[in-house]
Amino acid sequence: MRASLIQIAVDDDESVESRRARVASLVRDQADAADLVMLPELWTTGAFAYERFGSEAEPLEGPTYEVMAKAASDAGVWLHAGSIPERAASDSGSAAGDGPLYNTSLLFSPSGDLAAAYRKIHRFGFDKGEAVLMGAGTELVTARLPETTVGLATCYDLRFPELFRGLVDAGAEVLLLPAGWPARRRSHWTLLAQARAVENQAFVLACGTAGTHARVPQAGHSIVVDPWGEVLAEAGPDEEVLTVEFDPARVATTREQFPALKDRVLGLATPRR
Repeated sequence: MRASLIQIAVDDDESVESRRARVASLVRDQADAADLVMLPELWTTGAFAYERFGSEAEPLEGPTYEVMAKAASDAGVWLHAGSIPERAASDSGSAAGDGPLYNTSLLFSPSGDLAAAYRKIHRFGFDKGEAVLMGAGTELVTARLPETTVGLATCYDLRFPELFRGLVDAGAEVLLLPAGWPARRRSHWTLLAQARAVENQAFVLACGTAGTHARVPQAGHSIVVDPWGEVLAEAGPDEEVLTVEFDPARVATTREQFPALKDRVLGLATPRR
């Protein structure tokens, strides 16, 4: 299986419309290079551009959905289109546009159909930013590709191992994580990506951004890690396309050779309500 992680440089002066068109072109360029293409988190607005979340939010099947669905179809690839600030419909059932915000990831099939959507569960910011502006997702999401099952997570989720163990319990063998990870915590990014791979005996494909998000320098260094924790490929700090070939069958082989998951004693705790 071949994957291309497109580490987009987010320029605060570039318009959303221009960036959509540029990124769609980059996706189409992967037609003969990859089976799966990944984009970063909130690449249309910037993960730290909190003041723009509301004004630039869009319904699930909004402009980014339409442009990325066509790009996936044109390229004939599975496309994890990163995430968008989604404006959901209100609880009253009226049209999208007046409901809560979510940080929502989109996965398209090679025909351009939506294969999965994931609303980020762990929101970053503590008592400000995303944590107060956006709602929290409640569902673990996996999707079946021809060669493997993928599990979806987003950025700050990387710090919460129980989410990834839940995805593995649901059958995930490849963990896809778009992010807008800041440069000042880059060491955590690499460490946690490898940890999630080792403890779950799964591939981790983590796609970050370059450039800045609302003047916050981004870490870049998108990374692909195998089930033993070995780094198969890693990008630099600038915009680039990181392409790697890997064999999803290695997950089953690793779990058979070193069956640590079978020795689990404690399962996922049920949250108190």
